[in-house]
Amino acid sequence: MTEKYDVIVVGSGPGGYVAAIRAAQHGLRTAVVERDRLGGICLNWGCIPTKALLHGADVAHTLANLRPLGFSASGVEFDMARLVEFSRSVSGRLSDGIGYLMKKNGIDVVRGSARLLDKGVVAVTAADESVSEYRADHIILATGARPRSVPGVVPDGDRVWTYFEALVPSELPKSLLVIGSGAIGVEFASLYNDLGTDVTLVELAPQIMPVEDAAVAGHVRRQFEKRGIRIHTGASVSELTVGTNDVTVAVRSDDGSIDESTVDRVLVAAGIQGNVEDLGLEELGVEVDRGFVTTDQWCRTTAFGVYAIGDVAGAPCLAHKASHEAVLCVDKLAGADHVRPLDRDYVPGCTYARPQVASLGLTEERARATGRRLQIGQFDLQASGKALAIGEADGFVKTIFDADSGELLGAHMVGPDVTEQIQGFGIARSLEATADDLAEVVFAHPTLSEAMHESVLAALGRPINM
Repeated sequence: MTEKYDVIVVGSGPGGYVAAIRAAQHGLRTAVVERDRLGGICLNWGCIPTKALLHGADVAHTLANLRPLGFSASGVEFDMARLVEFSRSVSGRLSDGIGYLMKKNGIDVVRGSARLLDKGVVAVTAADESVSEYRADHIILATGARPRSVPGVVPDGDRVWTYFEALVPSELPKSLLVIGSGAIGVEFASLYNDLGTDVTLVELAPQIMPVEDAAVAGHVRRQFEKRGIRIHTGASVSELTVGTNDVTVAVRSDDGSIDESTVDRVLVAAGIQGNVEDLGLEELGVEVDRGFVTTDQWCRTTAFGVYAIGDVAGAPCLAHKASHEAVLCVDKLAGADHVRPLDRDYVPGCTYARPQVASLGLTEERARATGRRLQIGQFDLQASGKALAIGEADGFVKTIFDADSGELLGAHMVGPDVTEQIQGFGIARSLEATADDLAEVVFAHPTLSEAMHESVLAALGRPINM
């Protein structure tokens, strides 16, 4: 007899497992289908382990800059294998925690690969190739994404990496060329540079971090170049030759010039593509556009009873966007009356490099393209007492408001711990706070977040500390 559920979730990443828990909270009988480890890419191969490795890079940076604080250290040794072991242990612990949450909420975990056979029917192929069928009124696709390929560059798991190999290197490479300067590429460039690797960053767009405000991207580029990271923008890899012990790479710039170099490893970090293959989507009439499932504001696909959330449903491909979509999707299908659609422009984006970058809303370029009258404020961390006190004063906060309504259109931050502060602007946006409202907020002193307040004041033409 075919097992029957109210909701079947395919994938257990930050979208899938959250959707399952929320469905269970609504009293819906729920199952999750997972072919690998609970937690998906984010927990096992993305967000969490990279942050563990980046913490190690921060320690390396601190050790290299002890003297201004009156300290000196000798005999310090670094073991890459131990750092990798630490990152894997963190992921393992969290994956086990999700297993506990599934049991706590009465959610069945079905192991195997899912395929949609018909309306409301899911076939799951287990590791032993046995096939079981399940039925559900609602099927939520949360299958995530994988690294996008680059023409002429084929990852081999040895000399040419994806982020999977970059997270578990057998040794620290002496040199690394990173293709792509989105969040993944920039984080790995920063990480390996701090650990002592000679890093080159190649980006096809005119600026690194193409989705970020130009001022932020320019600042990060200057900081990276000060650290010795070589950067090629408006450039692509035109030729790549893998040798026994190295890789020879030719980088062609827009002006036709070619820069050739030999490196230990190449990392492909040129974006991701949705996991839409072998799911039976075409047969059910689920529309796929450029490698991602098409959805409406409630995460519904073009097939009745089938939904898609997270990376497989398109940009921004971020864990917190997936989790938010999971809740709104389930609340809507469960008939809740408080659901609001997600404005994807205002999902905060965070890059955990050194310096950190955090942003939400429109860049200055996009805001100007709307034709609105703008008020723009910027506050440099060189004028922040807390930033100076901790020796991390390279950065700024930039805010963009509609001059007529006071609406917050964009917020862009670069500097220490900005990923922990961007939620302040997110809350302000959610509560429809205006520039005048934010100007009245009392910020504690001395804190890094005071720069947020000063940026707002600067937008209003009344800065205090600059």
